[in-house]
Amino acid sequence: MSKILILSNGHGEDLSGSLIAKQFVKGGYSVNALPIVGKGNHYEKEKIKIIGKTKEFSTGGIGYNSFKGRIIEIFGGEILYLLKRLYLTYKIRKKYDYFFVVGDIVPIFFAWICKKEFFTYLVAYSSHYEGKLKLPWPSKFFLLSQKARKIYTRDSLTANDLTFQLKKKVSFLGNPFMDKFFPRSREFNTSEFSIGLFPGSRFPEIIDNFVLILEVLETLSDLRYFQKIEFNFAIVNALSSLKIKEIFDKRRWLYLEKTKEKHLLKFRYKSLEVNIYWNNFEKILLKSRCCISMAGTAAEQAIGLGKPVIQIEGKGPQFTKSFAEAQRRLLGKYVFCASNYKDKNDQINQTIKLIIKVIYLIKLNKRFIISCNENAKKRLGKNKACLNMVDDMNIVMKNGYGK
Repeated sequence: MSKILILSNGHGEDLSGSLIAKQFVKGGYSVNALPIVGKGNHYEKEKIKIIGKTKEFSTGGIGYNSFKGRIIEIFGGEILYLLKRLYLTYKIRKKYDYFFVVGDIVPIFFAWICKKEFFTYLVAYSSHYEGKLKLPWPSKFFLLSQKARKIYTRDSLTANDLTFQLKKKVSFLGNPFMDKFFPRSREFNTSEFSIGLFPGSRFPEIIDNFVLILEVLETLSDLRYFQKIEFNFAIVNALSSLKIKEIFDKRRWLYLEKTKEKHLLKFRYKSLEVNIYWNNFEKILLKSRCCISMAGTAAEQAIGLGKPVIQIEGKGPQFTKSFAEAQRRLLGKYVFCASNYKDKNDQINQTIKLIIKVIYLIKLNKRFIISCNENAKKRLGKNKACLNMVDDMNIVMKNGYGK
């Protein structure tokens, strides 16, 4: 069978890449991964071999970063690191029959420079942003190359748009990062009303996001209704339990004794309680009726499951006002956000009004959840994306291209 190198550029891209890699392995292919930005933890989890030494950057890759974020990238050595990854990819290119690239122009450029037959999953781009996709120069040139065997997009609007622009077939077969949720989506139909809290995954930005969500909860604690609601934080390992306790202690939350359940801490503020979980993201998302989010992939997966999202704009460097606004265009009208506010207090108060509005809609408007699910299929697609994409690529590879 063919040897495949997966190139991905970002945390969410690594997730999709790792799931596709797993499907390739099931099909008998030999697969390695080269994450361009980040440690590649998702590949490790799926036991996919990672090529070269990896490094984590706080900004999570070049994209919707603040100006400060871009400066951090340059002085933090991200540009130099990128060039080293390009050199490594070029050096090992002959070991592989095909490249599978996930993300944006960066991994596409890597594949083109290496003159390899490649497949592309353009998870970073969508026509929902502007109505018509404006690919960054010279992406179109790379994608028009005969080396670009198959192109997959993250939604049907983009597939149709690019098919017209490139005058070649572009397909939408679903989003790999949604596959693992569908078989389990009915497991967590509990009677309690649970809200998932997602401060993101980038350190140290996650701390600012975490504190801002806490400020919203502290203000909510004055409303009696919210003592009935279960609030669950999904925390990545970069934010330690020691740091969590320190933040809560400074803000005068009461630490409730550690429970028997693994990876769980409980805290109380007035009559409101929150649960802090590590390594339990999927469970939290599945049982949540809605989400409060300052994250990228988490919000996409929530919308893909038909769960409304209350978004809070942050300072970045990644989850900035512009990133949040772009996310709303991407995911549709069931991402609710206070975007026109005078100061932080106004932002918090407007966010609380949105939380109350969303809970009201979920509980009292049957049509609302039906519309959320219709939007989910339109924006994220159906399940079995990994299987469908690998089967589609398999047709090309069995015809012997790339040898």
